[in-house]
Amino acid sequence: MNYLILLTAAADGDVPLLGGMLGTFLPFVLMIALIYFLFMRPEGKRKKKMAEMLSNIQIADEVVTAGGIIGRVIDAKPDADTIVIETGGDKTRIRILKSHIIENRTMHND
Repeated sequence: MNYLILLTAAADGDVPLLGGMLGTFLPFVLMIALIYFLFMRPEGKRKKKMAEMLSNIQIADEVVTAGGIIGRVIDAKPDADTIVIETGGDKTRIRILKSHIIENRTMHND
């Protein structure tokens, strides 16, 4: 019923049919799409890649922590949230959170 009134009014020239609504909301839709493709989607891909890297850490991998410490993994359990790395010439052992590893420098042939 309301559609018939709207179409009749639009035919008389009183109310713009779809051009007014489309012209009003199109910039907002385009802005949201732009934000998604420029910010949200790449961030999701980065998080997915980081989670994959953290789950594939193995013993003897060389890793870099967020604090800049470079060490070799000597204990890594898949279900644990910490790992033990060995660093320096004196073989100092440090237990760190997996979430603070930013890079795995070891190449694997999977």
